[in-house]
Parts: sequence; structure tokens; C-alpha cells
Amino acid sequence: MTSTRLTSLDAFRGFTIASMLLVNNPGDWSNLYSQLAHAHWNGWTFTDWIFPFFLFIGGISMAFSLGRAADAGADKGALLRKLFKRALLIFLIGFLLNYIPRFDLASVRIPGVLQRIALCTMLAAPLVVYFNWRQIIWWIAGLLAFYSAVMLLVPVPDVNGVVAAGVLEPGRDFGAWLDRQFLSGHMWVQSKTWDPEGLFTTIPALCSQLIGVLAGRWLMSGRERSEQTAWMMLAGLALLLAGAMLDVVLMPINKSLWTTSYCLFISGWALLMFSVFYWLLDATPSRWLRAKAQSGSAFFIIYGMNALFIFALSGLVAKMLGFIKFAQEDGTQRSLGALLYAPIKALPLQPQAASLLHALLFNAVMFGVAWLMWRKRWFVKV
Repeated sequence: MTSTRLTSLDAFRGFTIASMLLVNNPGDWSNLYSQLAHAHWNGWTFTDWIFPFFLFIGGISMAFSLGRAADAGADKGALLRKLFKRALLIFLIGFLLNYIPRFDLASVRIPGVLQRIALCTMLAAPLVVYFNWRQIIWWIAGLLAFYSAVMLLVPVPDVNGVVAAGVLEPGRDFGAWLDRQFLSGHMWVQSKTWDPEGLFTTIPALCSQLIGVLAGRWLMSGRERSEQTAWMMLAGLALLLAGAMLDVVLMPINKSLWTTSYCLFISGWALLMFSVFYWLLDATPSRWLRAKAQSGSAFFIIYGMNALFIFALSGLVAKMLGFIKFAQEDGTQRSLGALLYAPIKALPLQPQAASLLHALLFNAVMFGVAWLMWRKRWFVKV
């Protein structure tokens, strides 16, 4: 059984948080490189990797923490209560980030990235504690089959009252209808009639986390690390193939709906990417290569040690940059973010490049905070 902390997991987590900050904080949302924006609807980009990667990483971590404690004979009920409290705290942090700075309960968005992470963690915990890896595979298959059947076969009315089944268009699917029943007025402001982190699409998102749990169980199996790497890569390729096939024959790859094809396809990418990190940082028999890889990955490792805190802080800072405004000579109001971006925008760069430069500088500032916390050995755990 693996007993030491995986450097690769910290580095992969850091890669994911750095990527999220990069795509979440451009200087100009109207000028983005295509891979730094979500696919408009169907399809995928680099940006569509990031959220499922977080859930996959969370699944690996759960397998190590909960699985090991359960195997050691710990009180399973106590384990679940502890994890439920942690999930509730993560949910509340996400909710507060939505609530700030307008403090309007009547229109605050209830779903969100951290809220979905919290729900998936809460739902995955009993499965990790009470079921073995074979049973978890059946849970994944059953949940994805149930989600697909409901989305494709259950007729629901859209916002105009038109009833249809299997219409996977914005606001017309079963998940959007369900969100309107329970979250009306509290959904994503850019859509209002559906939410990309809605209730029903949490089911396949949970499966993304459970695939991470399976990866964690495999890492704890005691097999040779080179064998572990090889099989994870093969599993990743198999999931890529399955997702690509389902994209054609069942449901399109779609992040907003977290379709079955999207779940499997991006989980395949997560396995492949993590396998590379794992081989270079933990599994390679070459001490020289491992040392060089760990040194070269220091940026990601430092980020990964306080990923949740940095994500929450970056969200708060981004909100404040838009909310804090200053009066201009012409009587208009200009946000602090716009004022800070103005010198970058004035550089002799293409608009997309200037927007990207802003995101890179924002990332650098957040890394400075992460580096300082790492130097001080301040690690915020929830």
C-alpha cells in the first residue's frame, strides 16, 4: 500500500488550479484564445478539462484518506460525519463567494464550482467507505445509465412551454427544467433558465469523482509503480475512446450538461495527464529524472499545497476588481480591474495576447501568495 504523500498529486492539483486561474481571469472576456474559453455548447477545449480534473483529484484524495482509515477499522460513521462537515464548509465558502459583494439573498446564485465539489464529495463519501472498487464501477455505470435515460427519454417543458424529450439545447433539457423548479431566480446570471452547475448534472459529475476514487484505489493496491502507470494510461485511452464513441452514438460531449460522453472523455484525459505527472514525479526508477521533474514542477507543487484557499482568494479578488469603482473626469465610473488593465491594453499587442498577459500576471500575483504561504508552512485545510 502507498503510504507516502504523492508529489504528483500535489503537482497535478497545482497544474489544475493554475489553469483555472488562467482561464478565469482574462483582461477582456471578448478577446480570448479559443482554447482559453469553454466550448460554446457541444465540443470541448482545454478550458473544459479543468473542472473535471478537480473532481478527479478529489476522488484520488478521498480514496487515500477515507479508504485507508476505513481499512484500518476506523468508525465509518465518524468518518462520514467529518467529511460531511468538510463538504458543508466548502459549499458555504462557494455560496459566500456568490453572495459577495451584492449581499442579495433574493437573487444570489446558489450553485457554483465549490458547491458542486461539495455535493460530489458528500455523495461519493458513502460509496468510498462502504463499497469496493468493483461495486464502485457498477455505481458509475448505473448512475450514467440513469442520467442518460432521463435526459434522453423524459419529456419536459422548456421556458416557452414546449414539451419534448431528449432536446439537449440550452434550457430545454431535463436538468434545466429541474433547476427551474427548485432554483428559479438563483441560477447563473448569463442564462437565468439553466445552470452549468445545476442539480441533475451533478450525477455525472459525481461519476467523474468516482473515477478518481478508482484511480486512488489502484494507487493503493501495492502494485509496482511502473505497472500502475501503464494501466492508468491504458484506462485513460479506453475512456477517451468510449467518450468519443458516445459523442457520436448517444450524447454529444458537452460540459454544461456534463453529458455521459463528456464525463468519460475528460476523465480519460485526467487519467492520461495524471499518469504523466505520476511517472515523472513518483514512479520513475531514475532518481535523476525524478529529482529534475520535481524541481521543474515546483511551481505547480507549491500551488497545489493550498489550492482551495488560492481558488477562493482569486475569486474574491476578481469580484473586488469588478466591484470597486472610481469616478472619472467625464463623470463615468470605471472599475479597478479596468484601470489596472488599461496599461496592458495599451501595449502593442494583439487583443487576445493582451488579455492573456493580464491572466498571466494575475496568476503570478496569486502564485506569490501561494509561495509565501508555502515558505511560512501555512497550509489551509478545510
